[in-house]
Amino acid sequence: MSQKPLIIALSKGRILKDTLPLLKEAGIEMLEDPSASRKLIFDTTREDVKIIVIRATDVPPYVQHGGADIGVAGKDVLMEHGAEGLFEPLDLEIARCKLMVAALKDAPPVSGRLRVATKFVNVAKSYFAQQGRQAEVIKLYGAMELAPLVGLADRIVDIVDTGNTLRANGLEPTEMIATISSRVVVNRASMKTRHSQIQAILDQVAKAVAARREQ
Repeated sequence: MSQKPLIIALSKGRILKDTLPLLKEAGIEMLEDPSASRKLIFDTTREDVKIIVIRATDVPPYVQHGGADIGVAGKDVLMEHGAEGLFEPLDLEIARCKLMVAALKDAPPVSGRLRVATKFVNVAKSYFAQQGRQAEVIKLYGAMELAPLVGLADRIVDIVDTGNTLRANGLEPTEMIATISSRVVVNRASMKTRHSQIQAILDQVAKAVAARREQ
């Protein structure tokens, strides 16, 4: 009986766009344009590989629980989800940014409990706990910069790329939590049962990453 196709999970947007040229170096190209299709699972130039396109936050659980063998996710998503059951063998060095604490410009220090707005609840709780600072974390799904402006929070924890959105809203980054880029993650069981197939793809993608770095 032929083995079922290897499933690679990618997320829409910047990660998909930046990952496809790297997969091409491993002989894996999508047979149709995902942006022009409502499909969620795509055939590729390799019969033994399919690509699924899902939300960024769904990539780690899909890979962890075997819905996909390989995935590409931002380090921020992996930190928030937790990496249990996942190998993280390769940094693709794409979609780079920083996960930072930010506050209103010239905001005074907060004595006592800090109110923090973020979508990265687990990361924020862990970060402030490690520093021995008491924090009440408020989960928001967007427009983090608004929270300090209306008095909802003293600080925010968010992804910062250029910092333009922060500045436009009178905020500034105050502490860096982590440098973020996109990582390849692999299901632990798949790595054992399909090691040679997966390792060959990882090796070719790693070569492509190294070649691009040297350009």
